[in-house]
Amino acid sequence: MALHSMQRIVLARHIAGVPGPADFRLESVPIPEITEGQFLVAHSFVSADPGTRSRLSPGASYAPPLRPGESIDGFAVGRVVQSRNPAFAEGALVTVSSGGWATHSVSKGRGYVLALPDLGVPDSAWIGVLGVPGMTAWFGLKRVAELQPGARVLITSAAGPVGATAGQLARHFGATQVVGLAGSAEKRRWLLDNAGFDAALDYRADDLDDQVAAAMPEGIDILFDNVGNAMIDRLLPQMRMRGRIVVSGQVADYNTPLADVPGITRTREFIARRLRMEGMVVFDDLAGFPAAQAEVARLMREGRLASREVIRDGLEALPGLFSELFTGSDFGRRLARIG
Repeated sequence: MALHSMQRIVLARHIAGVPGPADFRLESVPIPEITEGQFLVAHSFVSADPGTRSRLSPGASYAPPLRPGESIDGFAVGRVVQSRNPAFAEGALVTVSSGGWATHSVSKGRGYVLALPDLGVPDSAWIGVLGVPGMTAWFGLKRVAELQPGARVLITSAAGPVGATAGQLARHFGATQVVGLAGSAEKRRWLLDNAGFDAALDYRADDLDDQVAAAMPEGIDILFDNVGNAMIDRLLPQMRMRGRIVVSGQVADYNTPLADVPGITRTREFIARRLRMEGMVVFDDLAGFPAAQAEVARLMREGRLASREVIRDGLEALPGLFSELFTGSDFGRRLARIG
């Protein structure tokens, strides 16, 4: 049966502060007829990603801001239902970075668009631990941090999809100690009981500095940060000589106007300890994705890598899932199940 329309969620207005459902709008639009080289994907799962927040207000980011009326970013996994591209056969399972918050998407197969092999994992994993969150953890540790066996690793926002995966991969790569920061007691228990962290500390504790020092008396070799400038600045004095700082995300700063984002003031620590800090965009590592994904899938099948998903039904669940990323309610990879 021919498909004539699809649903999508667009930006209703530029956002100031913490996003809410009223900042988004659900629309029904025609599905364009595919042309030579294109294919149509019916989405099964669509993600809500914290990094999208940086595009929902005016101002510079690593990607240009969205305008009101434009579709919201989101990774999707689904099946090809129509195709005029021989590399993407009808029925193939694919992941698309350009799908956005929508029930369907049309692609030419350019950018981060992959026909997926059968690695014995749930489809949703391809936009979770096998997708951008998992690959950010993998290449943040491997390429940016250059993790060596014996490293002592501290991960902020450790119960999030990137942080939780990074902690488990750090152990797999030979880290001798993995400590995470997380807000709720439930998150910290999960890090200890399910993800195998050595310690999980409350980032809101007044004596956090003392707790980190007690948990990591020899200091931090690798700080894998998903939070922002204030946390990096606070932890700099506990870095070990020639330590590495991975700037993976800035969830504490996304809702703050640029002029109000705290700075990093303890820069003399970079000199005294010969530190290196580097940001990352994981799409720089696309060529290495297949090998990394195969290894992560093996760890999942063997029960050696845990993940947590928050899945709700319907495209209309995405604004709420996204807004909750910034309120601390629940935790895990946030996905909408479509269809």
